[in-house]
Amino acid sequence: MIQLKQQILQCKVCAPLFDHHPNPVVSFNSKSKVLLIGQAPGRIVHESGVPWDDKSGDNLRAWMHVSKEQFYKPDNFALIPIGFCFPGIGKSGDLPPRKECAPLWHTQILDKLTHVKLIILVGSYAQGYYLKSDQKKTLAERVKNFDSYLPDYFVLPHPSPRNNIWQAKNPWFEKEVLPALKVQVSTAIKS
Repeated sequence: MIQLKQQILQCKVCAPLFDHHPNPVVSFNSKSKVLLIGQAPGRIVHESGVPWDDKSGDNLRAWMHVSKEQFYKPDNFALIPIGFCFPGIGKSGDLPPRKECAPLWHTQILDKLTHVKLIILVGSYAQGYYLKSDQKKTLAERVKNFDSYLPDYFVLPHPSPRNNIWQAKNPWFEKEVLPALKVQVSTAIKS
């Protein structure tokens, strides 16, 4: 496990494609109970090297009703993105996650995570990678029908503050999805 993490942190596969230095950001150990798969680190996380160390992370922790201490304890959470490095900035925000990372590293990581009780797919990129048979569904359709993916996955929108408009248009998210998420996370951590 330690060797795999070191290989990931030293990965330079995408270095020629960036105008910045690669800085893979992950956190996991063999005892992790909740596997959280996001999209890619943003600029702030790229600089800090700490997964979800931004406003999106604050929102996500609030959604799950967990403290920073609980969240950053690898026995509780494995934090793995689809793209391990900050992809850069495009015209309307961050670029999509690099496609090289997940096929290169995810299977190796998942093979070592033998205590995972819950897998949370955060955002359309994580859902697109793991829910290939549901490509025709919108993110809102998947999230509204979150219980149809259990017990394999819990699906969420990205918790970026930019998605506050999406949340306002979908009040069922706060009323129906978040209470179920809190129960699922709490149960997984306590098991």
